[in-house]
Amino acid sequence: MLTVEAIEQQWHINDHRVAAAMAKVPREQFVSEDLQSMAYDNRPLPIGYNQTISQPFIVGLMTAYLSLEPDHKVLEVGTGCGYQAAVLAEMVSEVYSLDCVSELVADTAVRLTKLKYKNIRLRVSDGHEGWPGESPFDRIIVTAAAQHCPPALLDQLAPNGILVLPLAEANGSQSLWRITKDVDGVLSYQQDIAVRFVPLISSNKGI
Repeated sequence: MLTVEAIEQQWHINDHRVAAAMAKVPREQFVSEDLQSMAYDNRPLPIGYNQTISQPFIVGLMTAYLSLEPDHKVLEVGTGCGYQAAVLAEMVSEVYSLDCVSELVADTAVRLTKLKYKNIRLRVSDGHEGWPGESPFDRIIVTAAAQHCPPALLDQLAPNGILVLPLAEANGSQSLWRITKDVDGVLSYQQDIAVRFVPLISSNKGI
């Protein structure tokens, strides 16, 4: 594991609270044994099922964009190996994470139990649908790229909420977006850096 200072320097994480949370999560436990020597490299790694664990810099950046507070309830769309959920769980009281790949969710449930995370709930579900039974959410993070933000996620975002996700253009390029909802439900959109994520898969109709 890396120290907070090493994370800030090597992964270029500028938010100290986020770096401190990432320092508590053993990233090597979220990749296969043959990749553990590369777990702390600042790059994405494959986790099977055509999915990846995101580059640490991107995990830190997206987490920082959420402006998290300890009492926040957060929805993650795209559980993957559970690393992002674990980072979130170090910072907030409740994390709800879903993925449509049942094998990943099953593996992640075992991993998070072994690591003694008790404030993360997992579900096998279509990410486009969110988790309506547990909404609203103070923050929502999507770790796969769609061509537009799923309307259900916007509906499930609480007033004064923030949603962070990558969006894909018709030409294949992707950008990170930060969507905020004010107290009256009015949405504001802010485009940020270019990124590269796996596509947001629907259990019914593909991307």
